[in-house]
Amino acid sequence: MAKAMYVPKESQQKQGSQGASGRPRDGKRKMVAQNKKARHDYAIIDTYEAGLVLTGTEVKSLRQGRASLADGFVQIDGGEAWLHNAHIPEYSQGTWTNHTVRRKRKLLLHREEIDKLASKSEETGHTIVPLALYFKDGRAKAEIALARGKKEYDKRQTLREKQDRRESDRAIAAAKRKQRGE
Repeated sequence: MAKAMYVPKESQQKQGSQGASGRPRDGKRKMVAQNKKARHDYAIIDTYEAGLVLTGTEVKSLRQGRASLADGFVQIDGGEAWLHNAHIPEYSQGTWTNHTVRRKRKLLLHREEIDKLASKSEETGHTIVPLALYFKDGRAKAEIALARGKKEYDKRQTLREKQDRRESDRAIAAAKRKQRGE
């Protein structure tokens, strides 16, 4: 009979640090949908990661990489955060149990975060917008942001800065190529 080997406590893995498959969790994000227009139309003040309450067919549809956040917004109602107008298409192999495409979905946040978002969103010009839908450790998550609407001149300024940065990067890359003799 073999003796059990002693393993120091420091080198043991913490309980819960493994996924259902027994492999360690790495925390990587599998992106499903992004709301690029939100970053253009709004000045992002603060971002939050929220869990989503979904049905089975919604999860399967998201795993196929099908979703749109273009018209989505977040509303605080009765002390709970809700994601409205996020388009998750019906699951193709679904039956009569398929979900409604644009139903409101509950967001899972801590009470302090909900209270902070509720008080800030009541201020003039502030809103809560969804930025991304993704899977993290096998769970569907939504990245939401407290944002303030940009004026037209702010949008133009942002575009100008982006173009200037791109031009300077190109000039630096061209100078480096020239220096190497390519």
